[in-house]
Amino acid sequence: MTVVAPRLTLERRLLKQHPLVIACDEVGRGALAGPVAVGAAVVDATMARRRIPEGLRDSKLVPEHRRPDVATRAAAWVCHSAIGWADAAEIDRIGIIAALGQAAVRAIESLRADGVPVHDALVILDGNHDYITRHTAQHGAETLRVRPIIKADRDCASAAAASVIAKVARDRVMTDLDDPGYQWARNKGYASAEHRDAIRRMGLSPHHRASWAIADAASPPLF
Repeated sequence: MTVVAPRLTLERRLLKQHPLVIACDEVGRGALAGPVAVGAAVVDATMARRRIPEGLRDSKLVPEHRRPDVATRAAAWVCHSAIGWADAAEIDRIGIIAALGQAAVRAIESLRADGVPVHDALVILDGNHDYITRHTAQHGAETLRVRPIIKADRDCASAAAASVIAKVARDRVMTDLDDPGYQWARNKGYASAEHRDAIRRMGLSPHHRASWAIADAASPPLF
């Protein structure tokens, strides 16, 4: 399979119209346990002339043992980066789309706190659904200029940076969790066979998204 190397073609075009581009991408959306994280990476016209870090790809395409190094170099390459989080209880309470919007806004607000003028930026969001604007509209927050882009994490170097930075951070959270036998370090909260078997044996932990795990019970039954 040919692996597409991300470029800065779109970012450079957008930076002719906007002083900043903030790329956002989520990780952990489909897991049964643990938080969802949204990475945000900022680029400007000066940074967009720098060479893209070697090996930078959508986090799913970077071998696990190489991700920490790639994430470190990606974080040093972009102007600023941040990660927003929504935990399992929040996902159960408000639903995954609202939780993604909340996590993305938290990441962007973290950038604002670091002095990034986010009101001047265009946000490119991996995927085809603008959960950021939905969240800001529902909560009366500042409207951001958001452009959803399918496969942004594959094609846009800034989104690939956001993806791998968030992925490494979330994997570290899952590995560091108290683990009575769910094998977080191996499955990172996703629905592997060993994870499903552990839930059948031990039930759910406080880190599980209870609504998701119960729905997943349909095949095969968890209880």
